[in-house]
Amino acid sequence: SEEVAACFRRIIANRTAPKVEPMVDGHAGFLFLDKNDRPMVALHWEKYLEHIVEKYNKIYRIPMPKVTPHVCRHTFCSNMAKSGMNPKTLQYIMGHSDISVTLNVYTHVQFDDAQAELLRVAQA
Repeated sequence: SEEVAACFRRIIANRTAPKVEPMVDGHAGFLFLDKNDRPMVALHWEKYLEHIVEKYNKIYRIPMPKVTPHVCRHTFCSNMAKSGMNPKTLQYIMGHSDISVTLNVYTHVQFDDAQAELLRVAQA
């Protein structure tokens, strides 16, 4: 959406300008760069999230579980499925060639989700 595009433009405008804009496979304008002005990759985010969880767990009694970029990917997929996104669209966004991977591996439904869906159908 235009709102998301505007948000991305703001992130790029507000980041520290690199000496040279990195280019990877013909793509530039990466949102987040590391200290060497290279695009951040999953390992950067994993360490960043690990640090956040460690800090949180030192402060609060109920610990936060380990969070990784891959956990975020599963959460995104589950939330989009729960919101009613078309499964084929979700499969495309996730980059899965087989929809069963999207539905059976990445989408997680819990008791509360099933209960809410049953109530929704019963009220229709």
